[in-house]
Amino acid sequence: MDVEILARVQFALTIMFHYIYPPLSIGLGLILVIIEAIYLKTKNPFYLNMAKFWAKVFALTFALGVATGIVMEFEFGTNWSTYSRYVGDVFGSALAAEGVFAFFLESGFLAILLFGWDRVGPKMHFFSTLMVCLGAHFSAIWIIVANSWMQTPAGFHVVGEGVFARAEITDFWAMVFNPSSVNRLVHAVIGAWLAGAFMVISVSSYYLLKRRHIDFAKSSLKIGLTVALVSCVLQGISGDSSAKVVAVHQPAKLAALEGVFHTSTNVPLALFGIVNTKEQRLDYSISIPGLLSFLTWGDFSSEIKGLDQVPRADWPNVAIVFQTYHLMIAMWAIMLTLSLLAFYMWYRGSLFTNKWVLRALVFSVFCPQIANQAGWVSAEMGRYPWIVYGLLRISEGLSKVVTANQVLGSLIMFTFLYFLLFIVFLYLLNEKFKHGPDDVSFDATPYHHLNIYGEETKK
Repeated sequence: MDVEILARVQFALTIMFHYIYPPLSIGLGLILVIIEAIYLKTKNPFYLNMAKFWAKVFALTFALGVATGIVMEFEFGTNWSTYSRYVGDVFGSALAAEGVFAFFLESGFLAILLFGWDRVGPKMHFFSTLMVCLGAHFSAIWIIVANSWMQTPAGFHVVGEGVFARAEITDFWAMVFNPSSVNRLVHAVIGAWLAGAFMVISVSSYYLLKRRHIDFAKSSLKIGLTVALVSCVLQGISGDSSAKVVAVHQPAKLAALEGVFHTSTNVPLALFGIVNTKEQRLDYSISIPGLLSFLTWGDFSSEIKGLDQVPRADWPNVAIVFQTYHLMIAMWAIMLTLSLLAFYMWYRGSLFTNKWVLRALVFSVFCPQIANQAGWVSAEMGRYPWIVYGLLRISEGLSKVVTANQVLGSLIMFTFLYFLLFIVFLYLLNEKFKHGPDDVSFDATPYHHLNIYGEETKK
């Protein structure tokens, strides 16, 4: 097989497997901050017990995220050495910032979050949880800054020629705030909030169906639904803003995302369709006339550039890009619908006993994961054939000495190891959910009968 295809498949496998866990960590970190804030305000140990349970789940996702992320850094050197040389100055700055602002912050307070329940006071523990949550978000910031620079490079100049060419930063903040970084960061972080929120929603709904840990499940479900609904609304706004940035800076990607083969005005928005690349059209499409032009430029008569303005050799795989993009949007629509329905039933007082809705909420945990994966596939494959948009092609970023057999061997090994890790993750997660939280009723002993460690004092 071709070494370029194998290297791309290996990196795709690595990053897609890794990307299961960081969004859960970021989202659960936010949930933990909210629960501990409620605990400090209400002084009810019921919320302390809830925080302890979700902290265990957070620890598991955090550990898997760290373990699976390390491999990618080695792949940059083994499979993509020319690319690494080209972007080393940019990535080095971003990854150094991640180490200083994110990793040290997370690692410095993680032990207190996980093991400090009986060793520090509630306020100090809440501060530690907040710092770990911020650290996880800071980590996302610098990774996405580096990736966004590959999409819309800025604040640099190129020195050297050929395989020795590399980008040097001339303006650090222009690199950080490149044209797409803020929009892509907001979009990814909200996606992470949705992953954490729907994990909480799913587990809570499962407990309600099984009539176990009722008080815990009701309270967790309320918190998860609140975060989910707010995040769904914000994600709709963020997605629209991100698409406008793509239209300005990556028109070929927008054309692939929306299946626009021919430049025209009053372009319809395709809700569904089958890409026919050979005939350059969408088959069996359901479209809303003029809506894409309006959403992109605010005018139904605006022109949308099609793939006919791009050399055929530079087209991305339109079928995959189009379908994954629309799959992402479909998952968002399902999450928004479920959140609104669950909120309505919560308001009516029938949510916690409606088995059909609770069953749907149990399986909703897959929606943000599918949306996050599909979104990354469409975003990354949409910039083909560029590894750094407009500057460095994917084929030019490959290592010059690595062979197809070497990449294939490591690909098989990583696939096997990642499969084992995923089985272990599911097993440990299932064990935590089967055990559940320690049963403490909502009407638990008031906080003024507890010491600072949450232990009941003698009257």
